[in-house]
Amino acid sequence: MGDPTVYDVAERAGVSIATVSRVYRMPDSVRVATRERVLSAAYDLGYLPSASARGLASRATGVLGLCFPDFADPEAEGTAPDADEAELSFYGDEVIRGMERAARRHGYALLISAAHADRAGEVLSDVAGRVDGLAILAQHVPPAVLDVVSRRLPLVVLAGPLSSGLDAVEVANFDGLLELTRHLIDGHRLKNLAFVGGAEDSPDAEARFRGFQAAHLAAGLPLPERPSVRGDLTLLSGRKAAMELLDGEGPRPQGMVFANDQMAVGALQVLAERGIRVPTDLAVTGFDGIPLGRLVTPALTTVRQPMSRLGEEAVELLVARIADRGRPALSRTLPTTLALRASCGCGV
Repeated sequence: MGDPTVYDVAERAGVSIATVSRVYRMPDSVRVATRERVLSAAYDLGYLPSASARGLASRATGVLGLCFPDFADPEAEGTAPDADEAELSFYGDEVIRGMERAARRHGYALLISAAHADRAGEVLSDVAGRVDGLAILAQHVPPAVLDVVSRRLPLVVLAGPLSSGLDAVEVANFDGLLELTRHLIDGHRLKNLAFVGGAEDSPDAEARFRGFQAAHLAAGLPLPERPSVRGDLTLLSGRKAAMELLDGEGPRPQGMVFANDQMAVGALQVLAERGIRVPTDLAVTGFDGIPLGRLVTPALTTVRQPMSRLGEEAVELLVARIADRGRPALSRTLPTTLALRASCGCGV
């Protein structure tokens, strides 16, 4: 039996092929009940959209794909007259750079696609048919969509939820935050620390919080049950988190530990506006090691992860999977390092 077609899905769902096409191209134009029936039929059959079928039929596009969340951050886009977006190199940019370099070495081009969370599955299905292998970066994808695509195409999950049977690359999130928090507690004698996390469905941010907890446990300090505040990993959410922590009841924390650098930079802006001296009055740290962290004042203490290498490892796993679809799934964890700078009190 050949690969399922749009006709098979239409027959299974009891709709026209035009309706199936609209479900994938313009989902909002189809009634919810109909859309769900079509997607359910597609999942049962293992169907990918028509572009996918064309790509998979040739079995060789010479292209690798990367799907990641829309990293657009309104605070990074022209909020000051001299703001230059090109100079704000964030986490995703570094991963993409590494993946591009490795893809070229192996003779592949790279197709990059960003999508908001509510369109992740739709975009993933569309991109899948245009590439020989696909990496998914730090993004939740509906399990049904992930299952369908992974049965037909080599996939690797980067810095996201690990799935049984899929190749994956992550960094030592727990270890990195554990080491950083120990430094703040033991090296700077800070006991009252606030952790600003990401969304609860962010496995990286949650692993970092567990490292934060473990450091408190090892030091005999009260165990924080949950992050003090949560954000969406942007500059704007970092600003909001800092204001919430400063304006909340109870004593001001001695340090703010952020789940990523971008939020930490946003917090530094608020602290400067409030006249709070960093690190004299309050320490601030991040996680990632984006170049922007070296340029702010004070320079940001952070856990540096090998972002470019994440992209390189993704390509290596995809190329290996393309060559041997039957090999066992591999999971790689890359090490992190501390970058101790002025925002925690080092080097000042």
